[in-house]
Amino acid sequence: MTTAETNAPAIEKASWRPMIALFCAQILMSFNVAALPVSLGGMVDDFGVPPTTVSTAIVMYGIAVAALVMVGAKLGQRVGWVLIFRIVIGLFALAEVLMIFAPTVGWVIGAQALAGASAAIIVPALVALIAENYRGTQQATAIGSLGSARAISGFSAFFIGGALGTLVGWRPVFAILVVLAVVVFILSFSLRSDRGDSSIKIDIVGAVLIGLGIVLLTLGFNNLNAWGILEARPDAPFDILGLSPAIVFIVVGIVLGQAFFLWTRRRTKTGKVPLIALSVLRSSRERSAVYAMFIIVLLEAAINFTIPLYTQIVQGRTPFDTSLAMIPFNLTVFVTATLVVRFYRRYSPRTIGIFSFVLTTAALVWLSFVVTNNWETFPTILGLIVFGVGQGALVTLVFNVLVTASPKELAGDVGSVRGTTQNLASAVGTAFAGALLVTILGLNVGQAVIAHPDLPKSLTSQVDLDSVNFVSNDRLREVLSKTDATPAQVDAAVQINEDSRLNALRLGLLLLAGVSAVAIIPAVRLPRYRPHELPDPSPTASPSPSAPAAD
Repeated sequence: MTTAETNAPAIEKASWRPMIALFCAQILMSFNVAALPVSLGGMVDDFGVPPTTVSTAIVMYGIAVAALVMVGAKLGQRVGWVLIFRIVIGLFALAEVLMIFAPTVGWVIGAQALAGASAAIIVPALVALIAENYRGTQQATAIGSLGSARAISGFSAFFIGGALGTLVGWRPVFAILVVLAVVVFILSFSLRSDRGDSSIKIDIVGAVLIGLGIVLLTLGFNNLNAWGILEARPDAPFDILGLSPAIVFIVVGIVLGQAFFLWTRRRTKTGKVPLIALSVLRSSRERSAVYAMFIIVLLEAAINFTIPLYTQIVQGRTPFDTSLAMIPFNLTVFVTATLVVRFYRRYSPRTIGIFSFVLTTAALVWLSFVVTNNWETFPTILGLIVFGVGQGALVTLVFNVLVTASPKELAGDVGSVRGTTQNLASAVGTAFAGALLVTILGLNVGQAVIAHPDLPKSLTSQVDLDSVNFVSNDRLREVLSKTDATPAQVDAAVQINEDSRLNALRLGLLLLAGVSAVAIIPAVRLPRYRPHELPDPSPTASPSPSAPAAD
């Protein structure tokens, strides 16, 4: 037993009732995000739009959260966390009502923008209210429960959403969230928090810089395929000397992000309150935790978009089939996120982080070799389970590193960092997966069409096969039936499309494995100490002599 453990004062345990409200609020947000991919097929049929258009709703939610979460943290500090928490829960419920009655995909995108704006305040509120209501091991358990809530909502959203989507339709899925929002609002009366501080000022310049930067970054990544990776395509809204606006948006977004940090440092030096206290990222340990969080959430979003894309659009299967395909992954994430807290007293964050990224890398490499057009084979399920173990451990771990390294007063800032990172990563991951897979598919189909002896130029001029999006075999046969293609040529075209889709999936998974492998580098910089050895981060606390030196 360390000196820190011996001298630590006894902390009276608080009731878990307030945590029920926070747990359900996390489920509310995560269920909404997870329900969108499983509703992909239903929305495509309902609105008559391609799947990449529906994915814009997922991206829009992420944009709104990531762009506004830092402002949301300051609003919470100014108004008071409990009061503003109740207000935005009501707005979230309104967004779900819009989802239920949406007449077009534009309404869906708008509803998700409102849900994201609401979540931009809920996300930091969860962290701040946990810090207000819990201490010590209870706080670590509460933080871990948020990771569990994300996982269980993903599991339940795919299962319930798949069943309802198959039997009734995709809209009733979001009616569940209206009911859940009402429950969270009622439970919120068990929360306690300090009153707001009306003297807190919001840094408008910083808010514009980071908000606009995140919007441009996400729009750029989301439209890489439609607008062109380097050279502007005909569908691009404009071009700069032939250059795609997507890459321009990404570069300008990065520049604005750097400008935000420069402006924040300047504002801090002059004694003014910044939009976010950069002290929560003061060391390489905290920055490494943010990098690790970004990468693992990006990978999770890519997987959550890819599997429904293939099961519903490519294979033409039901949403319930999609839920069955996702159960091994989501259930594993839930169990791991719940149990990983038990390992904190035995292993350092660095050890757990490196091991987890090795698992996710190995799982993605494995999947790239064994995956077929059937997601229910044992090798594929095994790969998803291994990836789920690594993902579940990492999301809880890196969040815990950030919270335990900062004083309670900065809990809202930690929450805004978490919200910005996770939602930007989710939006970029979804957009990146879509652009990557469609680009690889286009290249594969284009090369195969040129090389195939049974597909003459007269046929390819009637159907632009080298720019085909992800479609089912039945849909492709329907398109080809309107041409003068012979049955043999139709079979050849369908076989090309089928082979190209599978090759695109395998290569895409292999590239994601490369991203996961790179993440081992920031994981090496995670703390070497275990959470119970961490000194009190409060500004008034003296350093514990037993705590290991920072590295």
